[in-house]
Amino acid sequence: MPEFDVVVYGASGFTGRLVAEYLHATHPGRPWAMAGRSLEKLASVRNEMGLPDDIPLIRADVADPVSLQDMVARSKVVITTVGPYQKYGEPLVAACAKAGVDYVDLCGEPPFMWQMIERYDAAAKASGARIVHSCGFDSIPFDMGVYMLQHEAQARFGQPLRDVKGRVRAMKGEFSGGTALSGAETTKRAKSDPEVMRRLLSPFALTPGFEGPTQPASHKPVLDDDLGTWAAPFYMAVINTKNVHRSNMLMGHAYGTDFTYSEMITTGPGDLGKAGAKAIAGADVDAQTKALKAGDGPDKAAREAGHYDLMFTGLADTGERLSVKVSDDRDPGYGSTCKMLTEAALCLIDDVADAPGGVLTPAPVFGQAIIERLRTHAGMVFELET
Repeated sequence: MPEFDVVVYGASGFTGRLVAEYLHATHPGRPWAMAGRSLEKLASVRNEMGLPDDIPLIRADVADPVSLQDMVARSKVVITTVGPYQKYGEPLVAACAKAGVDYVDLCGEPPFMWQMIERYDAAAKASGARIVHSCGFDSIPFDMGVYMLQHEAQARFGQPLRDVKGRVRAMKGEFSGGTALSGAETTKRAKSDPEVMRRLLSPFALTPGFEGPTQPASHKPVLDDDLGTWAAPFYMAVINTKNVHRSNMLMGHAYGTDFTYSEMITTGPGDLGKAGAKAIAGADVDAQTKALKAGDGPDKAAREAGHYDLMFTGLADTGERLSVKVSDDRDPGYGSTCKMLTEAALCLIDDVADAPGGVLTPAPVFGQAIIERLRTHAGMVFELET
């Protein structure tokens, strides 16, 4: 039997610290360990966070395959926050896929994900390893919001909704250095490789062998007559939409082969809403993150002041609207993400231990179980709207 339920790899980094802090505070008694390149730094971080001295520390480095293999062998699930994943992620995926050990990350880097599908999906299926990408704000609230909506539509109408809209109604949060570095790495690869750029622009980049219908345009401000509001592009749609379509495919096209999905930010009706949508569309995200470096991120007060409110909605063939709300009262990328990442790892152990292996997205492997965990342990809201 493995020594630990969970190993937090990258525990001395910004998000890794938050995961370690949350895991210790909310799941006492779990055998877990902190891992990273430097035992001295891990010990210092453990002391800074006021964690017990008996929490084990593991030295592991992507440049040292043997150290990764040893770490993996000691755990049921590895949580990794070590990014950009395109630079540092593959050796750990390879080790977990080979050993049959579960893995969760907070990856929002499509090029890394499609490479892991191509290179390790077969090995993970053979070993039983569940390699689950995007278990943070990208993309659990979005993937599971669509899942919940479609599950309810199937129960009410006997069929899924063909067209679903994901809408960010409110959000307050800050970027971290890790997010900035991941985005910069993807941008660099896209600029240097036309094939990477082509796949980034495709909503079906993570569904090898399947190309669905043309998806709704969401790259510029639009007046959404259906919802009575202006809407602006949402910068995370590039990853969330891909994950939702992969989930659909992995669940045997439970949403249909003609399913469409879009994500945008609502800004309200009238001239004020139009101006807001144009302002968001014109914002320079790269400029906002350029000065950030690894280890930077919002402080505790900012994380606790953050929040988000998402809506997933669609019309049945009868004309009846169905909507789901997903929300949390913490900064989306950090305060909320550390909860989701941790609960995803524990869900693999406690709730879906018999789910098959592969390179996966959240909905197919977790299903309703992660929704219940996040309601119960993390205080997140998943509810139908009337």
